[in-house]
Amino acid sequence: VHWRRDGTIWLARSFDRWSPIDADHAMVHVSAYEAEAYAAYRGARLPTEAEWEYAARWGLPDPDDRFPWGGGLEAPSPANLDLAIGHVIDPSALPETDTRAGLRQMLGNVWEWTSTTFGPYPGFEPGPYKEYSQPWFGDHRVLRGGSYATRSRLVSTRWRNFYTPDRTDAFAGIRLAWSVQP
Repeated sequence: VHWRRDGTIWLARSFDRWSPIDADHAMVHVSAYEAEAYAAYRGARLPTEAEWEYAARWGLPDPDDRFPWGGGLEAPSPANLDLAIGHVIDPSALPETDTRAGLRQMLGNVWEWTSTTFGPYPGFEPGPYKEYSQPWFGDHRVLRGGSYATRSRLVSTRWRNFYTPDRTDAFAGIRLAWSVQP
């Protein structure tokens, strides 16, 4: 739906336009199944939700820091958020968004699929909007990080999103994790 080949060139659909895929930009409109297949091809896997959050928050001096680079809401955000750039960018861009562990763009650019099934945190109690999350526990997958279209006032290292793993309409992409052998 979102990619097609035109001779030897791959094109990606962005809203109502087809453009050549920039090999230096993050892939977007990837389903969780496609993300898992790519991870397996690379000998990697998708991170769990807990691994993703640990990587995003590792080394932050203040437990209330919202962003992987530390601190609260900055205006404008250094991340690819708020449609400020309007499309995905090279994953190596924006070094000012690095985590304390040196990971880049954990917020913004693309939502990142995790291997975790969406469910309640311990102690969860449904709020006044019972249709918001509880009905989706068990058959949706957790995404983290926000995309270039996500509002910076909403996103943080703790914010969760969720879609069924077959969805390709979300601004979702891939972050790989490798298992380390002792």
